[in-house]
Amino acid sequence: MYFGRAFDVRRDEVKLPNGKVARLDIVEHCGAVTIFPVDDDGNIWFVKQYRHPTGHEILELPAGTLEEGEDPLVCAQREIQEEIGMGSRDLKKIGEFFLAPGYSTEYMYIFLAKGLYPSSLPQDEDEILEPVRLSLDEVMAYITNGRILDAKTIASLFLVQKFL
Repeated sequence: MYFGRAFDVRRDEVKLPNGKVARLDIVEHCGAVTIFPVDDDGNIWFVKQYRHPTGHEILELPAGTLEEGEDPLVCAQREIQEEIGMGSRDLKKIGEFFLAPGYSTEYMYIFLAKGLYPSSLPQDEDEILEPVRLSLDEVMAYITNGRILDAKTIASLFLVQKFL
């Protein structure tokens, strides 16, 4: 139905378990990564950026879309360099999940990044990002008081807790 830069949309006709037929619009997405960067002082690196669908800036973990056939680890290495200007000596996958399985095929890989060091790549032209460092206590307070509203960030915090 629609072919875009970041995703496509298709319409499926599905026979449901009760025998009824439904037409479902499905967002086809090649997948993405989210990185949970923790520096040597225990601070977590976020990016603040304007997200047009929300109408304001939001605070979220660095993340990015996989290129066709790209290894998620390679994508994660690139994205933290583009978004927070840091590389990682210790980057490992800690989890994965569907982002919005009710209407999208997007699959998210979550990486913990430690051993951070300065190493930047140019940001994407359509992104204006401000790196922000927060303590774990600040992150928990921000989630509790509604200052962090990004679902992938909140889910990533759950997955990373056993590694902190």
